[in-house]
Amino acid sequence: MEEIKKADFVERFRVLLVRIDVAFHVMAALLLLVSCSFIFYYAILNIVDPSRDSVIHLVNDVLLALIILELLWTVIRFLKKQKFILAPFLAIGIIAAVRRILLIEAQTSYMAHVPFEKMYEIGLSAVVVIILMAAYYMSVKAQKLEQ
Repeated sequence: MEEIKKADFVERFRVLLVRIDVAFHVMAALLLLVSCSFIFYYAILNIVDPSRDSVIHLVNDVLLALIILELLWTVIRFLKKQKFILAPFLAIGIIAAVRRILLIEAQTSYMAHVPFEKMYEIGLSAVVVIILMAAYYMSVKAQKLEQ
């Protein structure tokens, strides 16, 4: 009898933890939407007041919004109890690396002499993009083999 009470308590505690986990995921999704809204608001402000810097900030903001939206899709997949897939995280990494390359290029476009550190950073980001693209290709192949 005591064994049944203990198992019932454990099951109720597990259900409570799952509900709390789902509530936190819902809050995270809402906060991601709010942050994406703010980013788009600032992107629109960059369109309204166009300049060389505002175009750079616009591209940067749009890429950051794409990263946040990919994270949001991951949370949505969790809430729908769908299978975990690696592709969104690889896409986030690729977008982040491209975003970094574009930002460095924009910063160095004003410089008369580009420091070697910036060139190394661009090269490293390009290598990261290539590696992540290869990983994406392999994950898609593995997914097809799994089915």
